[in-house]
Order: sequence, then structure tokens, then C-alpha cells
Amino acid sequence: MAEPREHLPVIDVSPLLGRDERARARTAEEIGAACRSLGFFYATGHSIAPTILDQLDGASRTFFALPEAEIMKIAMSRGGRAWRGFFPVGGELTSGKPDIKEGVYFGEELGLDDQRVKSGLVLHGANLFPEAVPELKPAVTAFMREAERSAHAIMEGVALSLGLDAQYFRRAYTDRPTLLFRVFHYPASTHEGWGVGEHTDYGLLTLLAQDANGGLEVKTRDGWINAPPIPDALVCNIGDMLDRLTSGLYRSTPHRVLNTSGRSRLSFPFFFDPGFDARIVPLPGHDAREDSDERWDKASVHAFSGTYGDYLMSKVSKVFPDLASQQIR
Repeated sequence: MAEPREHLPVIDVSPLLGRDERARARTAEEIGAACRSLGFFYATGHSIAPTILDQLDGASRTFFALPEAEIMKIAMSRGGRAWRGFFPVGGELTSGKPDIKEGVYFGEELGLDDQRVKSGLVLHGANLFPEAVPELKPAVTAFMREAERSAHAIMEGVALSLGLDAQYFRRAYTDRPTLLFRVFHYPASTHEGWGVGEHTDYGLLTLLAQDANGGLEVKTRDGWINAPPIPDALVCNIGDMLDRLTSGLYRSTPHRVLNTSGRSRLSFPFFFDPGFDARIVPLPGHDAREDSDERWDKASVHAFSGTYGDYLMSKVSKVFPDLASQQIR
């Protein structure tokens, strides 16, 4: 890879967790600039404590080191319509090609009495946790709780950067957000192929924790650049729905992963998305546009009609086509 001409900006988002309006406004300006240019930035000063990240990393490594029979006790095939649990290397597709990674899908923990579960809504339900690694459940739960808190705060910064009230997105789209979380393991191997192929994220905001081994690449106007890990910082990027809401002013940027470290790599993406039944329309003053010629997949995020859930399932069903054929009715 050529020497990169650009680097992801580093933004201290802690003012968004406080009440100093001037500091919040300055942070919002930085976020807006990052969203208009790269669609990616590092977030420091978030609410996820280093101890939580350490516990999550340790528990995840213990899980992926288990015997296969123990791991498969929480296979996604046992998760039902909630689509939770473990998938093996090659079990997830990006643009129709198997990814060189394995992982576990989690989401908001919902009981049988939740109306969304009662109605059989796909991607909603209970998580699957391994009995052999009891420490994984509290680590995942703590990470998701603090990631959601940080995501709400960062979206306040996004709203301010667009000249909106800080609570705009919470009122309109994220009072009951769709919360999805993954633990991905990229094995150290000589496999040819991408850990994750080129793609954009589907929702509003992604917060990514990654270990020290790197491998994330971001597409810019001048080509691909590395997004190496920074201790205690999250990689933050915007998704297709924020692109749609702003009519492309804030772009969802393609990215990919290639693990060339020679060591196992872990990453922890948290997806903060609109409510499943939300209909995403351009913000005031932002007219819908056609961008399929500019998109990596030639599929415009501005052309679909329906709810966010409709959009999400149209994408995820291509990632797990076998599971989709069994669960979507």
C-alpha cells in the first residue's frame, strides 16, 4: 500500500457526555468535518472503561480457544429468529464471497414477553452465551450498555453539526434503537482472501473496538488507508442511514479488513441503528438523490422504500442466505 495521504482524525467526544455547551459545539464541528470528509474518525473520551475492554478481550479469546463441540453449543442455528450466536470461518458472506473470520452475534436482550419477540420480529430476542465462559456475558453486557450511552452522545454531536437540536435523532429514530453487537475473530492463517470484504455499514453509527493487531482499511478519494488501533480509542464511522438522511452530505464510507499480522485478531463492532420500524426520510433541507453510480455496490441508499428493518433484512439476508431461507417467512 502506498504511503497514505490522509489519516483518520482523533476526536475527544467527552464534552458530549457533559454540559459545557461551548465544548459540545466545538466537538460537534469536528465530528461534522470528519463525516463530510472521510466518514470515519477515532473517538476518545467515550464512556467504555479500559477494564471493560480488557474483560471483553480476555473472555472472547477464551471462547474462541474452546473445542469446536463446546463452541457449537451456541451456534446461530440455535438462535432462531433472533439470529444470535456463533458462525464459523467462511459462514458469513460479503458481496457473495466468504469472509475469513468467525464470530458471535449479539443484540439487545429481549424476553419472551417483549412485543417484538411475541410478533416474531427477526433479529429480536435473547442472546446465546457459552456456559463454558461465564465471564463473557457480563463483559458483553457492560460493553453494550456503555457503547449505547456513547452512541447517543455522539449522535447528539452529529445533530448539532447539522444545525439540529441535540435530541433530534433520539426523538425521531433512536428512542428505541436497533442495537447489534459482534465479536469477530480473524484467525492467523495463510488463507487467501479478505477477513471482511469491501462494504458499508447499514445503520446510523458504528463504534468499533479492535485489538493491537490492526487490519482495518478505509477507502478515501486517494485510495485505501490503514486505520490502525489507538489504545483506548474507538473507531467511529457513519452508516447508510445517515448517508440517506443527509442526502449524501455525510457519506457511509467503504471499508474492509485484511489480517496480515500473523496473529489472531479480535474486533468488537457495535451498531447503533434506527428503530426497526422507522421510516428514514431526508432531513429538512436535504433533497433525496441518486448515487448508485458512485456506490461501491451500485445500490443507492436513497432509492429504497420501507422501514429500516426492511433495509437491514435485505442486506443481512445476503450475509447469511441459508439462515435467511430458514427464518424469513
